Amino acid sequence: MEKNIKEEDALDYVFGCTIFNDVTARDLTRKDPQFTRGKGFDTFGPLGPCIAKDIDPTNLRIVATLNGKVVQDANTNQMTFSIPFLISWISKVMTLEPGDVLAMGSPAGSCPMKSGDTVVVEVEHIGKLCNYVK
Repeated sequence: MEKNIKEEDALDYVFGCTIFNDVTARDLTRKDPQFTRGKGFDTFGPLGPCIAKDIDPTNLRIVATLNGKVVQDANTNQMTFSIPFLISWISKVMTLEPGDVLAMGSPAGSCPMKSGDTVVVEVEHIGKLCNYVK
């Protein structure tokens, strides 16, 4: 269990990196009083395809395609807040435990999806995560 991690030590607490597709039904998050429905459907939140170790998460290219068309293309070094900052900040709010997954955000370009669509998220040095919208 870790709490109050210093930003300069934050990456020492990272076991590895994977891909998390934070699927969101924006129409529902805009109208519901809380995000549960908009982020909680059965096919939302796919994770994988592996845990990559010994990579620098602060400089990874992320490309997302929707039905083969690029909709997001950026690098983790372009994030508003750095990964070490976020790990440190989160550890001040809650205790981090081995196995916790921290989803750090995504590049601009999220767009509407519909049932039958295919989403592929590729992160440099990790691989590709493919999921189908239902």
